[in-house]
Amino acid sequence: MRLGVLTGGGDVPGLNPAIKAIVDRAAGDGHDVIGIRRGWAGLLEYDLEADDNAACVVDLTPARVRTIDRYGGTYLHTSRTNPGRVSMDSLPAFLRPTATGSDAVDCTSHVLRVLDRLGVDALLPIGGDDTLSYALRLHREGFHVVAIPKTMDNDVHGTDYCIGFSTAVSRSIEAIHALRSTIGSHERIGIIELFGRNSGETALVTGYLADTDRTVIPEVPVDASRLAQLITEDRERNPSHYALIAVSEGAVLSGGGVVESGAEDAYGHRKLGGIGQILSDELKRLTGVGTVYQQLAYLMRSGAPDSLDRMVATSYGSLALDLAVNGRSGIMVGLNRGVYSEIPIEAIGAGVRRVDVDELYDQDRYRPKVRHLMGMPMFLY
Repeated sequence: MRLGVLTGGGDVPGLNPAIKAIVDRAAGDGHDVIGIRRGWAGLLEYDLEADDNAACVVDLTPARVRTIDRYGGTYLHTSRTNPGRVSMDSLPAFLRPTATGSDAVDCTSHVLRVLDRLGVDALLPIGGDDTLSYALRLHREGFHVVAIPKTMDNDVHGTDYCIGFSTAVSRSIEAIHALRSTIGSHERIGIIELFGRNSGETALVTGYLADTDRTVIPEVPVDASRLAQLITEDRERNPSHYALIAVSEGAVLSGGGVVESGAEDAYGHRKLGGIGQILSDELKRLTGVGTVYQQLAYLMRSGAPDSLDRMVATSYGSLALDLAVNGRSGIMVGLNRGVYSEIPIEAIGAGVRRVDVDELYDQDRYRPKVRHLMGMPMFLY
């Protein structure tokens, strides 16, 4: 078989081990792997009339991927491209003569022609809910797809775990503990803003494991006055006279909205971030105590994967390869209650996972509430 692999959306630690696992297993079983560069952009920008499309695809061999698992990011590069919804500004020049109207163009027919030209028998896309939503589209068009979930937000439906989550939490815990020295030295209130988009899982687990005083998640709007009272009490109880709050970038103040900026991307999302600064200013006004605001942002997903992400990524890659060469299609690999599983790819269309507030969060005190562990999966989801 000839298999295609791509990585789309935000980079996370673990992508390269997944790519390497796919290539090594395929080569050992006599199959070929082609890497598609920059996610779905590699297929969108592949010119069927051009002699050279090296910028879009690359043959992957064990020799080529031998050392890539030692590093973070993605060897194949990435983008937030949606071939089913391409703006005229982003449409490749060679496709413009056939485009009609001024709205977003659906280039799926071109993508399918490219896959046919490349001789790809099965596609193994690695991505979050946006990237894999287009994989679902290709499956519905009849193409052979086996998907691999990745996102540090850990919010893809159908799986308990997405590549990148463990490393993001580990990085966040390390940063929060490092910030304690500065925040404590100045006896302030620290507000640490974490990536996570509209799911609070990354912030919740980080706050739980880093033992922050309060954790603010998107699923529960926060009353600034109530939080100010609680965090003041936390600071007064602390012998070092400081307090910490972990806040998800998608969190909202009561009566307010999500803090967004910039234009929409190809999937209709605007950039999140800045709620931590708003909350910091409000808490400083309400408490009269100095604050330290820090966005961890890309540091959460930079660098090499931790051992758990390396293990899961390698296992997902190997499992996806096995499913693809055995003729399985319309499948996403995943973990369900700690067990490697195959999930119908339609699960991606169910939307984005959210924190189970009743089970895992104290809405009145703005902090994790984990009381029932027996029988729960490792990450409590």
